[in-house]
Amino acid sequence: MSESCWDYPRPPRLEPARRRVRIHDPEGRLIVDVLPAEQAPRAWRVLETSHPPTYYVAADAVLPGAVRPAEGRSWCEWKGQASYVDLVGEDGRVLRPRAAWFYRQPTPAFAALQGALSFYPSGVRCLLDDEEVQAQEGDFYGGWISSEVTGPFKGAPGTMGW
Repeated sequence: MSESCWDYPRPPRLEPARRRVRIHDPEGRLIVDVLPAEQAPRAWRVLETSHPPTYYVAADAVLPGAVRPAEGRSWCEWKGQASYVDLVGEDGRVLRPRAAWFYRQPTPAFAALQGALSFYPSGVRCLLDDEEVQAQEGDFYGGWISSEVTGPFKGAPGTMGW
């Protein structure tokens, strides 16, 4: 089934992920593997007009020691203040700075995402079921482009004013 990102709502909608979510670090190590759940989801997707979905995984679904706090903060008009984490290898070196973001205190509409991480697919290998996703252009929004969603997508040069 195909979805157009132009049919997604604004303000965005939060829903449990419908597909298995797996993430591998740049060295090939599996750092996340979450199956869809009917109750107590551990992975979610956020749907917003003009964007491919962003996927979040519960913090305890991430391989222990794979991330550490990073510098910087940003602001989302819908979810609040975001913080970042670096992706680190087994030897402790940074494999991808600011590889993911999370919300310590999200707004009430996104309370389920408290502490959940959203990884940029440009710096890690992300799969939905067995499909490897493509990164949303621009590496600002972090959307996951799969065969189930069609664009055009915001994020490429010249699209900031959409």
